[in-house]
Parts: sequence; structure tokens; C-alpha cells
Amino acid sequence: MSAVVAQSLHVFGLRSHVANNIFYFDEQIIIFPSGNYCVKYNVDQKWQKFIPGSDRSQAMLALSISPNRRYLAISETVQEKPVITIYELSSIPCRKRRVLNNFDFQVQKFTSMAFSPDSKYLLAQTSPPESNLVYWLWEKQKVMAIIRTDTQNNPVYQVSFSPQDNTQVCVTGNGMFKLLRFTEGTLKQTNFQRGELQNYLAHTWVADDKIIVGTDTGKLFLFESGDQRWETSIMVKEPALGSKSLDVIQESESLIEFPPVSSPLPSYEQMVAASSHSQMSMPQVFAIAAYSKGFACSAGPGRVLLFEKMEEKDVYRESREIRLPVDPQSNDPSQSDKQDILCLCFSPSEETLVASTSKNQLYSITMSLTEISKGEAAHFEYLMYPLHSASITGLATCIRKPLIATCSLDRSVRIWNYETNTLELYKEYQEEAYSISLHPSGHFVVVGFADKLRLMNLLIDDIRSFKEYSVRGSRECSFSNGGHLFAAVNGNVIHIYTTTNLENILSLKGHTGKIRSVVWNADDSKLISGGTDGAVYEWNLSTGKRETECVLKSCSYHCVTISPDAKIIFAVGTDYTLKEIADSSILREIPAFDVIYTAIAISHSGRMMFVGTSVGTIRAMRYPLPLQKEFNEYQAHAGPVTKMLLTFDDQFLLTTAEDGCLFTWKVFDKDGRGIKREREVGFAEEVLVTKTDMEEKAQVMLELKTRVEELKMENEYQLRLKDMNYSEKIKELTDKFLQEMESLKTKNQVLRTEKEKQDVSHHEHIEELLDKQSRELQDLESCNNQKLLLEYEKYQELQLKSQRMQEEYEKQLRDNDETKSQALEELTEFYEAKLQEKTTLLEEAQEDVRQQLREFEETKKQIEEDEDREIQDIKTKYEKKLRDEKESNLRLKGETGIMRKKFSSLQKEIEERTNDIETLKGEQVKLQGVIKSLEKDIQGFKREIQERDETIQDKEKRIYDLKKKNQELGKFKFVLDYKIKELKKQIEPRENEIRVMKEQIQEMEAELEHFHKQNTQLELNITELWQKLRATDQEMRRERQKERDLEALVKRFKTDLHNCVAYIQEPRLLKEKVRGLFEKYVQRADMVEIAGLNTDLQQEYSRQREHLERNLATLKKKVVKEGELHRADYVRIMQAVQST
Repeated sequence: MSAVVAQSLHVFGLRSHVANNIFYFDEQIIIFPSGNYCVKYNVDQKWQKFIPGSDRSQAMLALSISPNRRYLAISETVQEKPVITIYELSSIPCRKRRVLNNFDFQVQKFTSMAFSPDSKYLLAQTSPPESNLVYWLWEKQKVMAIIRTDTQNNPVYQVSFSPQDNTQVCVTGNGMFKLLRFTEGTLKQTNFQRGELQNYLAHTWVADDKIIVGTDTGKLFLFESGDQRWETSIMVKEPALGSKSLDVIQESESLIEFPPVSSPLPSYEQMVAASSHSQMSMPQVFAIAAYSKGFACSAGPGRVLLFEKMEEKDVYRESREIRLPVDPQSNDPSQSDKQDILCLCFSPSEETLVASTSKNQLYSITMSLTEISKGEAAHFEYLMYPLHSASITGLATCIRKPLIATCSLDRSVRIWNYETNTLELYKEYQEEAYSISLHPSGHFVVVGFADKLRLMNLLIDDIRSFKEYSVRGSRECSFSNGGHLFAAVNGNVIHIYTTTNLENILSLKGHTGKIRSVVWNADDSKLISGGTDGAVYEWNLSTGKRETECVLKSCSYHCVTISPDAKIIFAVGTDYTLKEIADSSILREIPAFDVIYTAIAISHSGRMMFVGTSVGTIRAMRYPLPLQKEFNEYQAHAGPVTKMLLTFDDQFLLTTAEDGCLFTWKVFDKDGRGIKREREVGFAEEVLVTKTDMEEKAQVMLELKTRVEELKMENEYQLRLKDMNYSEKIKELTDKFLQEMESLKTKNQVLRTEKEKQDVSHHEHIEELLDKQSRELQDLESCNNQKLLLEYEKYQELQLKSQRMQEEYEKQLRDNDETKSQALEELTEFYEAKLQEKTTLLEEAQEDVRQQLREFEETKKQIEEDEDREIQDIKTKYEKKLRDEKESNLRLKGETGIMRKKFSSLQKEIEERTNDIETLKGEQVKLQGVIKSLEKDIQGFKREIQERDETIQDKEKRIYDLKKKNQELGKFKFVLDYKIKELKKQIEPRENEIRVMKEQIQEMEAELEHFHKQNTQLELNITELWQKLRATDQEMRRERQKERDLEALVKRFKTDLHNCVAYIQEPRLLKEKVRGLFEKYVQRADMVEIAGLNTDLQQEYSRQREHLERNLATLKKKVVKEGELHRADYVRIMQAVQST
């Protein structure tokens, strides 16, 4: 075998047209078909495990899981033969339990299967023209029953068991609804179809004998024991707005006239085609699933209806509507939800509903969400991610990121992440995509569409085109390893473009047929191409000419690749070989062993090679290639492999096929280890974002920031309002608490006075109790002395009695011992003799029984031998002596009856003997019981003697203890008297000290209050004196200023007067000067001074008043604080006094 191993890691895809293609294994794990595998997918942890299909499998047709979730049945076609494989799901990994492939009846394929409720039986339906229903005991591969369900070549869509009964079976198909029961090795129909026949597409059991059935005309029927009990129709109405909505109409409990039967629809594709031509007034019910409240059914494209059972009768009403979501990435979002729902499945807890559609998609919904969305239709969500719904035509990967790019005939381009196994980007287009290539950086992608070749940016949330080329239907395109060039195929021409200026720099012409594959060498200096014309060319890109060529007209090449050293070209095509080409010649041709190779990939190390085949298998082989059949083959896909790639580090193999599935494989070398990277390169995390997107996001951020600021302002305003309200409340509470504190202080004073009173009364009560105790002690002493004397007298009397009794008992014991010993001897002798007689009788009876049994066995043997001889004679002479045989049989029956009577009589005798033995044993047991009772009497007498001795000893001990206690009590009384005297001596000086301390405390409190009053008075006097001092200082400064002003005025007046005296000889001038002096010094100056004085006085008065008010307020606060401090000191002093 090959040293190269590939292990499947993850698959992106679903095969929707497998019957019953999705179901739950447990609450977290679902199972669905993908490629040629069944996938176990954990919804929470996102891991996948694979159940491989059979080797050489051509198609997976149907699945079924057992009710106990232990077994999975897969129907396949292997080499044109039908096979049913049953896997055990509980084992890890899942192993094949049984393979059913040898059939005694004609069969082409099995289209539907079901397990019985106990998982022991398997029901399988074959396809037309046989249309057989087979009932298997699958563990023993035994066919229990087989019946032909249809004779008109109509398809059968579903078979099922009753959920509680192994023998009851339901079959539905085109014009067929049958209930069958397995009895006496055959399947018999138990119902009769009435009315016109319908095309029944799906059914489910809602009870032991109740079945819901859906048709292709949108009708739902409820059958109970084969009789119709309820019917409803799901119609599509076209309102004025043009949108189509489903409504449930026409409910009735009685039988109604059916519409005419549509033409036979043997497959899902034909059903869809017929429905597209007909009016869409009748949605087709492809799937029905039951749950505890009712059932869910598909109701046309993209719709699921939930029906709940009404309490009063067996009628169901529509309760919820669930739609498929509209996909915004679709090229026609309005039609993206118009998918036919083919399968529905509830989780075991009924918390989740899963659906699979005709476009290979998986959806799920939490049932609690359907209950929340009352009145409006709920919407499914993707279970994993959107999957390809058609053949994948292109596959590419890059170096700097763990990305995979795929394109498909479903007109979509998808970017996957093979590290996290998720879908990164996805977009649908108007045209089909035939080829794709990813730039080594992972930021760009080139896609060949039917109309154009587009170069596109991979943005953070979109795939956006930035350059288009008029290359129609490019079936192959590829970026160079360095990323500076890319090649695109246009028919039989290869165009080379640069990624810098995006221009076509070269066109390579030479192929006469369509080019199917191009590949770059390691340094991007050469390009290798292969096509349908049987030519493989090696192009030199510096000159644009062919360097080597190899043409083989008989072969149409599918794929070519080149070795890492660029010396050897590998090509695969339609001639069932793999070719090694070097220097324009074929070096070797390795046979493909009856399959066509469709894809090829070689590792960057040059040691591993992988090829894909036309039957969907992957072959892993080492290089250099072996001539023999030395490779590992994996049955992966359900269609021809279209593309195959290895990642740049040779860690993962990527494969795609026409089944629309993408597989990722982990590659291992011969030692079982993964291929190590030559250099560790961390994947890039950068993404492309356009400037407009950034500006829009910046604008949104600014708007959000302004909104945040506004909210902050509003919050601050609200906080201020709350602070004001709370401050007012705090003031009210503080006032309230101060009042309560005052009231509590008064209460405290009252309680203290009461406490003092209670202390005095308590002391008096203690003195009374002590007096009473002393009197009671004296009385007890006198009483105890008298009692002790009495007890001592009684003790002496009891001693004498006990001595007498002991003597008497000893005499009685001696007498009893003698009599009992004699009686025992006599009894033992008597019963031993009897026992010997009985044992001899028993032995004789046993010997008789054995003898009779031996005789019976001999007679039995003789009878058996006679019977055997007679039977042989009867067999040989059966035809001749029939009457003699009957007579001999009658005679033998009589003899056997006699022997049976003898045997019964012997058995009775044995039973009588056994009864006699049991009676003898009973008598023996009784005698032994008498002996044991006598022994018990002796032991009882001995026990009584011991108890009497123990009671005497206990009484002596009690007397001794009482004497001791009396002495201790006397000592204790003396000690207590002494202690009482000492305590009285200690209490009196303590009480005096307490009295003195209380008086001192009262005096200290009075002094404290007096000092407090003095302090307050002195503080007030000090403040008043300070105020007076400040006022006098200010007045003194003012007066001094006035004095200076007056002195200056006097000086000026003197000078002016001295100047006037100079005019004493001139009266007129003197008069004028005197008038001027008057105007200068009397009228203006005096008036101004008076006004100034008045304003100064008012200002000084107001200032003094404010100053005094402030002082008064501070003094009040100080008084309150000092009062609190004094109270606290007082309380602390009182506590200290009380503690002392």
C-alpha cells in the first residue's frame, strides 16, 4: 500500500435528493449525507465526524436511523447493484454491523427505508417496475415477508412503521395509501382506498393508529385505522399587491370529493417540472414531521406550517408559519427563499426544527422563537452557512491567508476558511462562473463568468469587481505563484495579464481544441497547458513561444500539473492513464485501473501525488509513481472530481466535484505524521476596506459620538436634579434624626433613673434569698440525718433477709440440678432409640423409592424403544397399513395412559414418604425445643441469683455514696457560710465607693456645665472685644486721616491767607480774594466732606452688621459641636464609672 495517507477533516456540502436526508443523533449532533459520506455534525462545537460509504458506491439513495439512535441504514448502488449497509453509531468510529446485498428477488434500488420501534426489523421499498416492500429481520439477514405494493409502475415515496407496533406498516406513493399488517409470515393490507386517488408525497404517524398524509395538491388528510377523519387544503392566494400567501381553508371532518389525480410523478425533478407548468394554487407537501403538540409540514416553496391539535376533538389547526430567510447576497433576493423543503426533523427535546431544501441548504429554527413571533411569520436561520447547490467548477487557494475560493454553476462565488471551517464571503451573480483563481496575498480574485472575466477585490464584507475583460466563458484562469501575472483561457487561446497595470501583455495561441488546464512553474517563467485536442504545451513567457510539446490525438486531457523542479509534466485524460512527460516525450504511462482520472495535484515537496477520478474517489500515492496498484483510495464524492489542490504548506488537500461538495483533507506521510512546513509563516489578518465605506463608518461614528454627548448632557442634568432632590431629603432626614436623638436622650435619662431603682430593689431581693437559703439548709440537714438513720436500720434488716434467701436458693438449686440431670438422661435415651428406629425406616423407604424409579426408567426405555420401532414400521408401511397404524397408535396411547397413571401413583407414594419424613423431623425439632427450654430455665435461675447479688451490692454502694455526700454537703455548707460572710464584707465598702463616685460625678458634671458656660461667655466677650478693637482701630485711622487732611487744609488756608494779606492796601482785590477763599474752603469742601462722611458711615455700619452676623453663626455652630463633645465625654465617663 501507499505511504501517503489523507484523512477527511471537513466537508462543505449536502446531498439534498437522498430520501430522509437529515436527522438528529442526539440533542447536539445531526447526521446528513455529503458526497459519498454521512456526516455527524456537532452544532455547538462545530466538529464533523464521517461515516464512509461503500467502496465503488455510485449513489446514496436513502437513509434511516433506528428509534433507539444506535443504528443507521444507508441504501446505495454499488457497481449497478443495490446494497443496504447498517452501521452501529454507538461505536467510535462507526462500524458496519450488517451488509444486505444478497437478494432472492428482483431489485434495482431501494428508495425508502424505516426501522421498527424496537430496532430489530427493517422495512425497505424497491423502485419500479418491481415495487416490492421487504420486511427484514436485519440482524440475521432474514426476509420475514415481501409484497408487491404497486403494479402500475407508480413511484412509492415513503414507508414507515407504527411508532408502537412492529407489525403495522404504512406505504404512500402516487395513487397509493396502504396500511399493512405483518401476520403469519405475510404482509396483508388492512385498509381500503375510497374516493379518487391522490399523489401522496409524505406521511407521519401522530398516534398509534393515526397518520397525517400530504399530497401534491396541497391537501392534508388525517387517517385513523385507515378511515379518513379530517381534511384541510393549503391554498396560495394572490392578493392585490402581487405577493403570494398561504392560507388554510376548507376544513371538514366528513369525506369530501377529491380533485382529479395529476399525472404520475416518479421523481422530485419531475414533480417540480410539473408544478412549474401548472398553476401555483396548490403547494406540494414534500415533508411532514410530528411532535408532541401536533405536526409540521412543508407548504410550498420556502414555507413551513405548524399545526397543533385542538383539545375537544381530533382536529388540527394552523398555529404558526415559518419562512426561509431572504438572502441579500443572492442575485434575485425576492426568489432566494423560494426553495422546496424536502425534509423536516425535530430534535429529541423538540427545541429545534431542522429543514433541508432542494438547493442543498440546511436551515434550523428554535421552537421558542416561533411562539414569540405571534401574528407574524417566523424565519429559519442557516444551520451552518450557505452551501453550493450545483456543480463546483473552480477551486483556488492562497499563501498569506487560510482561504479557499470556489465558484459554481449556481452562479455564486464563495470564500471559505479552512482553518476555522467557516464561510468568509459569499455572493451570487447573474451569470454562471466557470473558473476562479485567488491571488497569493488573498486580497484579489479573478473569476471567469459566462459573459466576462472579472478581477475583483475581496473586501471585509463584499466581493467587488474593479476590472472587467471581454473574455467570454473562461473555463480556466490562474494567478502566477508570485502574483504579478495571471492567465485566462478563452477557448483555445491563453491570455496573460499583469496585476500592476492590468493589461494583456501576451496571447498564447497553438491549441486546436479547448484548453482545460493551465499551470505555472515555480519561478513563473513557464506556463504549461493541456486541452481536449490531446496537446500538452510548455510556453516560455519571456518569448511567448512553445518550448516543448506533446500531442496525443486519442486522448482528451482534463488536468495537467508540473513537478516542483519544473522537469516533469504530469497529465491525466480520457485514456485511463496518468502520463509523465519530459522533453516533448512521454516517459511513463501509469494505468488508472478502469477509471478516468479527472484531476491531479502534486505536493510542493515532490513526494506525494493525489488524483481524482470520474467516480468521485481520491487516490493518494507516493512519488516516484509505482507501476503496480499501490495507492490509498478514498470514496469521497458522489460525482466526478472537478478540481484538486494542495495548500502552500502541503498540510491540507482540497477537492471539489460535480456533487457540489468541497472536502478538506489532512495529509500524512508514511510515518503517520503530518507534513512539516519548511518555514513557519503566520497568516495575515489584514482586510481590504474601501474609502467610501470608511468615510460612511466615520460619519456614523461621529453621529453616534454626538448622540453620546447629548445623552451625557441629559444624564448630567438628570443627576443634578436628583442631587438637589436628595440633598433636600437629606436635610429633612438630618432634622428628623436630630429630633429623634433628643427624644432618645431624654428616654435614656429616664431609663437610667429606673435602672438605679431596680438595682436597689435587686439588692434587697438578694438579701432575702440568702436568708431563705440559710434557713432551708438547716431544715435539710435535720431531715437528712433522720433519713440516714432510717435507711441504716432498713439496710441491716435487708442484709439478714438476703442471707436467709441465699441459703434457701442454694438448697433449691442443688435439688433442681439432681432432678433435671436424671430427667435429661431418661429423655435422651428414649429419643435416641426412637431416632434409630425412624432412620432405619427412612432408609428402607428411600431404597424402595430408588428401586421404583429404576423400574420406571427401564419401563420407560422399553416403551420408547418399542415406539421407535413401531414408528419406523409405520413410516415404511404407511400407505398399506393406515388402519393398523391408527389401532397401534390407540393401543400405544392406552399404554402410555396406564404408565402415566403408574407414574402419578409412584409420585404420590414418594410424596407420602417425604411427608412421613417431615413429620418425624418435626417431632425431633419439638423434642430439641423442650430440651432447650429446660436449659433456658436453668440459665434464668442462675441469672436471677446473680441479679439479686448485684442489687444487694448496688444498695451497699448507694448507702456508702450517701454517707460520703452527707459529709461533702456539710463541708460545702461551712464553705458557703464563710463565702457569704466574705461577700457581705466586700459589698459594703464597694457600695460606699459607688455612692461616693456618683456624688463626685454629679459634682464634676456641674463643674463641667459651669466651665462650659464660662467658656461660652468668655468666647463671646473675646469676640465682642475684638470687634470693638477693630472698630476703634478703624476710627483711629479715620481720625488720623482727617487730622492730616485738616492740617493740609490749614496749611493751604494759611498760605492763601498770607497771599491775601498782600492786598490789604487794595480793598477791592482783597474782597475778591476773600470771596475766593470762602468759595474754596467753605462751600464746596464742607459739603463734599459731609456727604463723604455720610456714605462712609453707612458702609461701615453695614459691614459691621455682616461681620457680627457671621460671628454669631460661627458661635452657634461651635456651641452645638461643643455640646455634642461634652455629651460624648459625659457618656464615656458614665460608662467608665459603671464598669468600675
